[in-house]
Amino acid sequence: MTSRIEEISQLDRMIHEPARLAIMLILGGVGEADFLYLQREGGFTQGNLSGHLAKLEEAGYIAIAKKFKGKMPLTVCSLTGRGKMAFAAYSNRMLGLLQPGRSRRP
Repeated sequence: MTSRIEEISQLDRMIHEPARLAIMLILGGVGEADFLYLQREGGFTQGNLSGHLAKLEEAGYIAIAKKFKGKMPLTVCSLTGRGKMAFAAYSNRMLGLLQPGRSRRP
């Protein structure tokens, strides 16, 4: 196996899945977001988003808080410290893999 393929295989699979990557990107950009915002911005169905949020929360990458806005329930998500570090490490590794001119071994 080439070193490039080895590096790709070592990417954090929790983040690398496209829907979870989208969630991490959104939360990384806005700090915190409610469920409806994430659903709308990511183009998720309610069930799909719920499942991915549960996995990210279980991994310790996001925190989910149940709040109220007036009398309406509100689910707010944000990256945890662990999530920020994992996302930064993932981003750095991915950017390194995508650098143009990086030497490639056959």
